[in-house]
Parts: sequence; C-alpha cells; structure tokens
Amino acid sequence: MVNKTKMKPRGPLLGAHMSIAGGVGNAFLEGKKVDCDAIQIFTKSSRQWAAKPYTKEEIAQFHGNRKETGIASVVAHDSYLLNLGSPDPALRQRSVAAFIDEFERCEVLGVTNLIAHPGAHVGAGEAEGIKTIARSLDEVHKACPGYRAKITLEITAGQGSNLGYRFEQIANMIDATHESDRLRVCFDTEHAFAAGYDIRTKEGYERTFSEFDEAIGIDLLAAFHLNDSKKEFHSRVDRHEHIGKGFIGVEAFRLLMNDKRFWGLPMCLETPKGPDLKEDRENLTLLRSLIKA
Repeated sequence: MVNKTKMKPRGPLLGAHMSIAGGVGNAFLEGKKVDCDAIQIFTKSSRQWAAKPYTKEEIAQFHGNRKETGIASVVAHDSYLLNLGSPDPALRQRSVAAFIDEFERCEVLGVTNLIAHPGAHVGAGEAEGIKTIARSLDEVHKACPGYRAKITLEITAGQGSNLGYRFEQIANMIDATHESDRLRVCFDTEHAFAAGYDIRTKEGYERTFSEFDEAIGIDLLAAFHLNDSKKEFHSRVDRHEHIGKGFIGVEAFRLLMNDKRFWGLPMCLETPKGPDLKEDRENLTLLRSLIKA
C-alpha cells in the first residue's frame, strides 16, 4: 500500500540568485557549485526590454540540468526596468508587455513563481499607484489565463516612490486585483528591515510575522530573499550586505532558519557576488550552521 502522507520538509531550501550567462539552464550548474537547494534566475537579460524566444535546445538544457543537479526549486525575478505602477501610459504598457513575456517564459520553463517589485508611483501618490499596479496585474493575468506560475509580489524597502514597503500596501494590491488567488508574496529580509520591520530580536521577529499574517496571510508567503543590510534600521534604503555583516545581524537569520512554518520554501541570497561564488558559499555555510539539529 502506498503511503500518501505528505513528507514534511527537513529544513529551509537555501540558495542564491544565479547567472544565466551562456544559457538559462546554466544557472543550475552554477548553483550546484555552492550546493544550492534552490536558485533564483532572470528569465532573460535584466538590462534589456526584449529577448529572443527560447530555442527547443535551451528549454531541453534547462530541464536536463534541473534534473541532473537535483535543484528542483527555482524561482525567477522580473527585470528592474519594469514599472507596473508607472503613471506614464507608455512606460506602463511597455512594462506590462515585458512582464507578460517574462511570465510566459516562466510557464514554458515550469518556474513556479515570478517575483516582482510591485512598482513605483513616481509622484502620482500611493493610493493611485496601488490602483495602477492592480490594473497592470489584471492585464497580465488576462493575457495569461490558466498559468501555473504565480506572480509573487516582493516586500520593498520603500526607496524613492517604490510601493510595497508596508504589509498593508501589498494587501491592498492583492485585494484590488481581480484574480487575487493567482498572487503570492516574497519576503526580503533587508527590504523589510529597511522599511521598519525589526526582525533582530525574537519579539520583533514574532511581531513582524504576526503583522504579516494579519495583513496578508502567512499562507501567501511563497519565497524569501536572504540579505543583511548595509544601512541602519528603517533607512528606507535598498542596500544588501553579506549575512551577519550588516545591521540586521545573525540572530534574525537564526530565527528564520529554525522557523518550521517556512521550511520547504525557496530562500535565496541576493548578496554581493564575486566571480568564483566564494561569497555565496560562505553565506550559505553560515546560514546552514544556524539550523538546529
């Protein structure tokens, strides 16, 4: 008789953002070098609006390397050029079209989550910006019916006019989107810290996720970005630092690594990276050392 009981994850799925240079499937080979359980990728160059469609060979290589390396968990991040909240109609439409292309790429590759900075209101005001973001998300969903991939809104640091730096803002975006069941959320440790959520102590950590659950719902959390902060608490500045070398410190990551609610979710580094991946290896080693037996 087959045991259909769902296996409980044995720990967090740790990894890092990996380069797709030379082909989108190469990210798995890079991730394997530092023993990633999960990776994050761009689906195309993050510095260009358009890219050629994947060839059959590229898609086959992606699936082959995924199987060969055993890195089953992979998420994508959208291009930083996009602004789904732009009050400029031309830029917003260009952003929506580019996002649809990236969403289609995720679906083709079998990538479950496309993580996105929600957008910036650029002077239009927060309420108007949230409405614009929701309208853009509606247009993406309408163009991509039945997709398995989920748009995954990322908590932001609130730098400039970027929206999504309060849990309530993310909740309002979700509520204003017609097919809200197709949305998920990514928690970036540096962004949350910069936005004013103090996760450095047990009390602050528990309060932060209690507020997240109340505003958004903990069940919508689909991914984490693991970054320390170059800037002090509540700076509203988006500057990532290596784990334990910034203003957040090690204790917050110890709490997160041992929070079994999040075991099995992809947790990827976006810390500064050198050509030999030495920094990724050191950060992942430190994070794994924090997990209690």
